[in-house]
Amino acid sequence: MVMTRQWWKFVGLAVAIALLVVSCQRLLAPAGSGVMHAEIVTVTLSGWSASPTEQALFKQVLREFEAAHPTIRVRYEAISDQYMDVLKTRLIGDAAPDVFYLDGLEAPFLISQGVLEPLDAYIPTEFNLEDFEASLLDSFRYENQTFGLPKDYSTLALFYNKTAFAEAGLTAAPQTWEQLREYAKQLTIDRNQDGRIDQYGYGEIPELARQVYKIRAFGGELVDGQGYATFATEAGLRGLQLAVDQYQRDRSSAQKSDVGTNSGSEMFGQGKVAMAIEGPWAIPYLQETFPELDFATAPVPAINHTPGTMVYTVAYVMNRQAAHKAEAWELIQYLTGNAGMQRWTSAGSALPTRRSVAETLGYADDPLRSAFVEGVDYATPWQAGIYPTVIMNSFDNQFVSALLGQQPLPQAMQRAQENANEEIWMQGGGSRDEG
Repeated sequence: MVMTRQWWKFVGLAVAIALLVVSCQRLLAPAGSGVMHAEIVTVTLSGWSASPTEQALFKQVLREFEAAHPTIRVRYEAISDQYMDVLKTRLIGDAAPDVFYLDGLEAPFLISQGVLEPLDAYIPTEFNLEDFEASLLDSFRYENQTFGLPKDYSTLALFYNKTAFAEAGLTAAPQTWEQLREYAKQLTIDRNQDGRIDQYGYGEIPELARQVYKIRAFGGELVDGQGYATFATEAGLRGLQLAVDQYQRDRSSAQKSDVGTNSGSEMFGQGKVAMAIEGPWAIPYLQETFPELDFATAPVPAINHTPGTMVYTVAYVMNRQAAHKAEAWELIQYLTGNAGMQRWTSAGSALPTRRSVAETLGYADDPLRSAFVEGVDYATPWQAGIYPTVIMNSFDNQFVSALLGQQPLPQAMQRAQENANEEIWMQGGGSRDEG
């Protein structure tokens, strides 16, 4: 029989199809079928627990990642309590997840311990690091290396009750802190004349995380170059004195404990205060919990002719001991890429760290969120050296004491600074350069 050229072409095509079928079977056949299949790699991921709505959204984002990466599975664990303590314990015991959330506040310490994988070698040019807000990336950089990619951020802005403003004859948000204090006096009301304030002008949160921009407004700093507390300088005290004077002299501000609430957002939502400085997380909370509340947002009023606010950010970082680093990077790349970040930040409780995503979502033009986006350019990053808990605890305890009038502010802050630095000195092995 004569084999024609067309016949051989047919045989070649049949062989090619057969090889393709075998190849697909090796990739797709179920385990136990006796047919080779692609190995499934599991990447572990940990973060802290969020609201049920946010948790559901995040799990959906992870499912979308798995659909786009069929050979990678993600085992996610939300650590509900004492997140950093649990994480540090697991890092010591080589039982930490491959990828995990890292707050900017804690980044300097973990970077200094050498437990994070530098990401620069994994990042391709097309990933476009320049698309990230530079100040947010800097929170996770050290000695020209990148140890984390920020997933979202929050700044602070002024929330004000439009109904209360109208009743007081106020037509616009205060632009300066002096204006805020004057407005707060007008907005502090005893409606039934029983001697008790029903609405304070302003809600004060005396925690260090909300006060650093005031310290810096007059040239003060939170920590020095060696990581020691330095907030008790004359410049730092000038900023903090604003809060003390408003609380004690004007009596136009209140703490959450003064009005029986659990947060600044709650005391604002309940109408216990007419103004509060909060983050974008307050917007969906207020809209869902207090749907009748008519409110607006504006930039934090300038202090000493200087615009200021805080910025809080969280990154995805890779454990240096991760078992599957290539797959761990694929997860980080997806979650901080345009598609994953847009999906995660679309709810609006936190803001995207990529400028392109913020533009796509229209947050710069959103009347309620534009002040938060504006603030990132001049915000103070929330970091306090490599011993942040020591500094926070010392400050918060003494500052509340000064706010309540139990001791003068300079004495309280000097005591807080000395207590913090003594503990830092001991934890650091007495390494401070006294010269």
